[in-house]
Amino acid sequence: MGDLHNALVTYGPIAVFLGAAFEGQTAVIAGGFLAHQGLIPLWLTLVAAAVGSALIDHGLFLGGRRFRTAKYVIAAAQTPAFAKALQFIERFPISYIFAFRYLFGLRMVSPIAIGVSQVSTLSFTLLNIASAVLWAVVFTAVGYWFGETIEATFGRFKGMEHRLTVAAVVLVGVVVVFHLGKWALPRLKTRFSR
Repeated sequence: MGDLHNALVTYGPIAVFLGAAFEGQTAVIAGGFLAHQGLIPLWLTLVAAAVGSALIDHGLFLGGRRFRTAKYVIAAAQTPAFAKALQFIERFPISYIFAFRYLFGLRMVSPIAIGVSQVSTLSFTLLNIASAVLWAVVFTAVGYWFGETIEATFGRFKGMEHRLTVAAVVLVGVVVVFHLGKWALPRLKTRFSR
């Protein structure tokens, strides 16, 4: 168990950072759980989650901004659903930037859509940072409190902490690998089908 403990202490913040960037809530909740177990400092979990989320979303925003004049983006923007989303973003930019991280299925496409919108880069950057910090606090707290609940519920079963920690790490790893594969496979197919 010593090797696992050392690995969690060393690589836990990196896993939270990558999980927050590519997967989302599950990795951050697991990071909060690990912080409750004393394996990762709580402040480091919060920073890793906020920075991971803010960086990926800013990159996607810049991609949307850079390619908003491309033919395929213009064509996509003219579809009813995309046009409606853009109207909503233009009308309620602050609310949308704070909300999209919590909306299932919109996490990765929203920053791109915001990049296509008229929201300025400075406005998005500032709101994105504030939103990422709030999001990190919410889901890290959920994981931290989940750890308290686990301890209260299973406190009489000493030794379960390590098993639960291993299960949480394995779960985060599986989810991150699944989402990375889901993201990378279409790109690889497109690249090799040319």
